[in-house]
Amino acid sequence: MSQPEDVEEGDVVEIVTTTDDVQVVVPKSSDFTSDGAQRMIQEIMLCSRDLDIIKEKTKEIEQRLKNMIDVLGKI
Repeated sequence: MSQPEDVEEGDVVEIVTTTDDVQVVVPKSSDFTSDGAQRMIQEIMLCSRDLDIIKEKTKEIEQRLKNMIDVLGKI
C-alpha cells in the first residue's frame, strides 16, 4: 500500500479499505492505544476462529450431502 509523501512514521491518518461492497473506515484518532489495538486483534482472532468453525461445518454438510446423493444414485 502506498502512502502519501507527506506522511511520516507515527502520524495518525485515515485508512479506507473495501471488502466486497462494504467500505471500512478507520477514523483518525489520537486516542488509539495499544490496549485498543490488542482488543481489535482479539476480535479479529475470534472472527477468524468463527470462520474456521463455519468452514469445517460446511465441509461436513457437503460430505453428508454427497453421501446422500450417492445413496440415492444407487436406488
